[in-house]
Amino acid sequence: MHPVPCLMQWHCPSSVIVGSTKLFSANCGNYGKRVVSGPKNLDLEQTMFNGRLVKYVKRISYGPHVLKSVANSDVSVVKASENMATYRFWMEIGGQLKALVKKKRNNKYGLYVEVESLQLYEGQGELVMIWGLFRADSTSFMPLDFQRASADSKYSTIETPFVKDSDGRLAVELDFEESLAPFYVSILLKSKLGPNSEISTIRSQRKTNFVVPVGFGSGYPSPLGISFSDDGSINFAFFSRSAERVVLCLYTDETVEKPALEIDLDPYVNRSGDIWHASIDSSMPFVSYGYRCRSATDDKGHHVLLDPYAKVIEDLGLGLLRKCLGKLYKEPAFDWSGEFRPSLPMENLVIYRLNITGFTKDKSSKLPGDIAGTFSGISEKLHHFKDLGVNAILLEPIFPFNEENGPYFPLHFFSPERSCGPTGDPTTVAKFMKEMVKKLHASGIEVLLEVVFTHTGEGGALIDIDSSYYHIEGGDDLKSRNALNCNYPIVQQMILESLRYWVIEFHVDGFCFINASHLTRGFHGEFLSRPPLVEAIAFDPVLSKAKIIADSWDPRGMETKEIVFPHWKRWAEMNAKFCVDVRNFLRGQGPISNLATRLCGSGDLFLGGRGPAFSVNFITRNVGLTLVDLVSFSSSSFESESSWNCGEEGPTNKTLVLERRLKQIRNYLFILFISLGVPVLNMGDECGQSTGGSQEYADRKPLDWNALRSGFGTQITQFISFLSLLRRRRSDILQRRSFLKEDNIEWHGTDQTPPMWDDPSCKFLAMTLKADAQSSQSTSGSPDAGGDLFVAFNSASHLQKVALPQPAVDSTWVRLVDTALPFPGFFTVDGVPLEPGLATYEMRSHSCILFEARKL
Repeated sequence: MHPVPCLMQWHCPSSVIVGSTKLFSANCGNYGKRVVSGPKNLDLEQTMFNGRLVKYVKRISYGPHVLKSVANSDVSVVKASENMATYRFWMEIGGQLKALVKKKRNNKYGLYVEVESLQLYEGQGELVMIWGLFRADSTSFMPLDFQRASADSKYSTIETPFVKDSDGRLAVELDFEESLAPFYVSILLKSKLGPNSEISTIRSQRKTNFVVPVGFGSGYPSPLGISFSDDGSINFAFFSRSAERVVLCLYTDETVEKPALEIDLDPYVNRSGDIWHASIDSSMPFVSYGYRCRSATDDKGHHVLLDPYAKVIEDLGLGLLRKCLGKLYKEPAFDWSGEFRPSLPMENLVIYRLNITGFTKDKSSKLPGDIAGTFSGISEKLHHFKDLGVNAILLEPIFPFNEENGPYFPLHFFSPERSCGPTGDPTTVAKFMKEMVKKLHASGIEVLLEVVFTHTGEGGALIDIDSSYYHIEGGDDLKSRNALNCNYPIVQQMILESLRYWVIEFHVDGFCFINASHLTRGFHGEFLSRPPLVEAIAFDPVLSKAKIIADSWDPRGMETKEIVFPHWKRWAEMNAKFCVDVRNFLRGQGPISNLATRLCGSGDLFLGGRGPAFSVNFITRNVGLTLVDLVSFSSSSFESESSWNCGEEGPTNKTLVLERRLKQIRNYLFILFISLGVPVLNMGDECGQSTGGSQEYADRKPLDWNALRSGFGTQITQFISFLSLLRRRRSDILQRRSFLKEDNIEWHGTDQTPPMWDDPSCKFLAMTLKADAQSSQSTSGSPDAGGDLFVAFNSASHLQKVALPQPAVDSTWVRLVDTALPFPGFFTVDGVPLEPGLATYEMRSHSCILFEARKL
């Protein structure tokens, strides 16, 4: 290790300027080198420097708190100019010590130290400043190697006498080479009454040394994370209430485990409340950063922690539990010019939920290896969304996570997972996500994100930063599973700033909050009727146009927790009751009144200021059984899935069973799209992908693009496309923001009598949805006809003869859907007119039908 030469210029603060002299060189070539301070007893040496007597201190005895900085009451920091900072310290004997740090044009930092209003005792000798430099550890000074000293003498501190200027002020001015920074200067004053008198020391009002940062600033407490200033500095701001010490760790190479430089942030200069902060020049050769946090009861070194607010993170890839650093990287501005934001009404959405990696990772996608399984892969497959009639995609969590936990256990909330980018380069992942969003928006497709803010994965750094992030009281589900204390102010702030970041920087259109019931938990785990976070999200001005959806599915217990979710007429909800009631009806269980409620938009859940547009309906999700498995497995182990195997468990070659399963799949999709609310499709269901009955998320397979071209894939994708078009064409009935009026709907049994609501064995329900008069003014036979709709559902195992209501004058019924018919005749855009004089229609077992009234 070669010492880096450091020029120090000592100035007499009078009109006479002393020339520059090479006084010492510091061994700072390896910033990571820790230096131990010298022995404790006082030992003085002296030598001549430019005709003046300069005293060096080999060993100085300090008290236990000598290198702690002064308290807020003792020091004030004043920003004098862009290149100058002033620090004022109260001294224990009265008066103030002023320290001014300035960056000079000659690649040096100047430190000017002045004693103000010091009342010296009569007969007191000269005043001397004892000072030393340190970085990572305030008890370990950097070694100073003096040119005039002997070869084996390295001094941890130095003495410099104060001199009076023309105004009688006592001052010392020092210059340091810019390459030495950043560092702290620790200062202690010394005076003596005579040549043989006892030495007296002068400290701060708190009996501590005066500590001044050089080469970096005290910084600002806001915003949290890093921010780049116009003056070329980088500001660091980091929350930790419990940490007694916070060390800023800076790296010049991410591949090296140890940081190149560690700066022990001074709690009295670099802390405001619970926020630790500092600033450095962006020209310094550091590329990434992290923090070490130490409490008063823990004197051991912690691993380097990731800044929760880092916008770009670098994966160190050490072990199973990911370790990451924040990148000192200013994201370039993205060109959003020409972007078209769809801003679709909620009731018009047709959502497709997908996993970014799984969507195009399979070789069948025929995408290049650097694009498959990435944001760019989604952009390349826009035609699939168009083919399905989808106008919004819901991305499974894209935050960084540990492989053993899965994406529903995030480690970070401000950056996309690096594997989602074409190259894995963290500095380009964000760019490719923005390009994807822009392309989707240009095609009229919105982008929604599933987000998890209620807990973190194992190894998440937040618990090491501060326990305030987590619940420490409440039930076992809050204590042992890294449950975030979401309604605690600092956590609430972090969540809100994360949401705003994704909306502002990535133009995301909305969010689906996984485990949303946990968002209603209070500080001690109690349920809150007005949870601050939920209310803040509802009324946040930046999020005012974003779609917000609550999903009470808990990925920790793999279950949905049903609660009355507070909504302020803003929150939509994933409707788990829709899923359960439709499944029960199609397997022949449950009252028909439950189905009727779901078809009409779930008024039992979304009255009171909301409407069917707030009901987000789904049949399957990315855990549990897939759509094909839902009609293939129903043994005791699948009881919670409300599934039915249609006559035989698992795979089969029996034609009757296969036909029944195909009808059930059509029925599920039909009910999903014909019901009021927002339909959600799950990736892979359109091509019949199966997990073999596994309900685990980890067993989900990438989308098989070859399966889309199979007979099953072809008819199901075409059917979904037809249903999407039907919803848009008949938006007057099927895409409503408000509930249907009582006059706009009639319920029927098989023979036009009222349904048998009270009969638990009834497995048939029909309804007539009446169009407004202005909606029915269309030409005969036009696909855009807007007449009444007649819909019937038969979950019985036998045929039903259904009496259709009398159509309007000069109109006739045309059949659009009969899920029991073979492909391609089971649905049609043009419609098949009912035979003249025929008033009934034969519905086969386990089927659904749809008729539309059209003018003759």
